[in-house]
Amino acid sequence: MPGIFGRFSILIKAKVSRLLDRAEDPGETLDYSYQKQLESLQQVKRGLADIVTAKKRLQMQEAQLQQTVDKLTGQAQKAMAAGREDLARTALERKNVAETEAQSLDQQVAELADPQDRLGDH
Repeated sequence: MPGIFGRFSILIKAKVSRLLDRAEDPGETLDYSYQKQLESLQQVKRGLADIVTAKKRLQMQEAQLQQTVDKLTGQAQKAMAAGREDLARTALERKNVAETEAQSLDQQVAELADPQDRLGDH
């Protein structure tokens, strides 16, 4: 008996498969694939725009830090000219912190360049 039911099951599966093959429209399948490709392309474009935005934001922060470094350098020079070594030392310490932060931002910008280039190539 199991042999008959097994053969009957295979026969039913074959008939259903044949019906599904006939029902499948190649045009619909192609349209669906095309739509999925467009969605993927939109996601890549959004990702690229996000990277570019983050990169610009980091570059602006880096420029602000560079202005702070320049300002602190001037403050340190004025403090030394006024004989205030304590103020000059404080300004130089703050300058070193700002320079370190600027270098960190510069490194982050460089790290974003690689994914941007890879996404831009596709």
